[in-house]
Amino acid sequence: MFENLEKKIKTGDKIIWVHCSSAGEFEQGKPVIEKLKHEYTDHKILLSFFSPSGLIAAKNYPGADIITYLPADTKKNAERFIQTAKPELVIFVKYEFWYRHLAAAAYHHIPLLLVSAVFRKEQVFFKWYGKFYRRILFLFRQIFVQDECSFKLLQLNGISHCSISGDTRFDRVKEIAENFAAIPAIELFIQNKKTIVAGSTWPEDEKLLSLLDNNNIKIVIAPHEITKSHIQSIQKLFPGSILYSQIKEAFETETNDILWTTINNETASYLKKNLEDEKVLIIDNVGMLSRLYKYAAIAYVGGGFTSDGIHNILEAAVFGKPVIFGPNYKIYREAKELIKSGGAFSISSAAEFKEKINQLFDLKNQESASEASKKYVEENTGATEKIIQFIQANRLLTR
Repeated sequence: MFENLEKKIKTGDKIIWVHCSSAGEFEQGKPVIEKLKHEYTDHKILLSFFSPSGLIAAKNYPGADIITYLPADTKKNAERFIQTAKPELVIFVKYEFWYRHLAAAAYHHIPLLLVSAVFRKEQVFFKWYGKFYRRILFLFRQIFVQDECSFKLLQLNGISHCSISGDTRFDRVKEIAENFAAIPAIELFIQNKKTIVAGSTWPEDEKLLSLLDNNNIKIVIAPHEITKSHIQSIQKLFPGSILYSQIKEAFETETNDILWTTINNETASYLKKNLEDEKVLIIDNVGMLSRLYKYAAIAYVGGGFTSDGIHNILEAAVFGKPVIFGPNYKIYREAKELIKSGGAFSISSAAEFKEKINQLFDLKNQESASEASKKYVEENTGATEKIIQFIQANRLLTR
């Protein structure tokens, strides 16, 4: 690891080190990384991860110049990492608090920022025995929190170097929506029919979806895992369903054109006729979900029936979609707030699910929920700009 870093970092390089735990935190870090790249063009981004899922997600990410695992949190490793990278600025995203790495940066007077953080009173920082962990928070120059509850909790515990910036994920989904690229295959499958897009689904979610009467609707399922066995289990739940790869194969067979970006009228007519009676489409690839929600009348986000909790509901809300998810959402601020605003709904049984689907296919209810979702996202964007303004105002990076 260190040998690779030493090869990639040259003498005189200006480094900004951004650390994320895994793929979820990486999504929160992206808006900040990309804004920094735009504002400080002569700096390099060193992006580190704790989890393999993060490293895999960032494998082809053009916003980072150097991507690596974080070395084990020992004093020797932390010092060597800092001496190798010599970062001008260190940014940790949301949850990671590796004491020796943070202490090494602070010892060398390198400014530390924590962004998109969320704190709860049951965390170890705020226990009677949590003095050591609270000390970690004092290593940061500034802590940017998502909400007022986190801000007040820090203030009550003597941590005043904090401010409410919001969640950078709102900026991320807004950017995705603004740069939306159409997916011809999805448009041909839907054909202006009422559609449920179910994203990041687990077996519990898929069983729930299979109980719906889909005679008059279309369902697009993008499962959390696309292993062969999982795809096959979904196909058993939905006999006669079609895979996205099958549509793509039909397109390529008809046109001999590998570029899956445009579609001519003759091929469109061929596929439209063959897809008209198809009711369920299973997405057997990754990377499309954030765009798929654009095509939904109603979005269902999976994970709410697992111990892991719901996946990213903002990807659907940014397109102004009513969002439905399972009961395990209590630790997610955006889920609670979106429910309160009228843009999201939690269900805990098949009966509740069917009832909510029927309600939301009523145009008046659907429009009301859609407007609430879109408004909620719009009102919560801007976290990235607040972070960049702090960096610039305090001259934490050289031009």
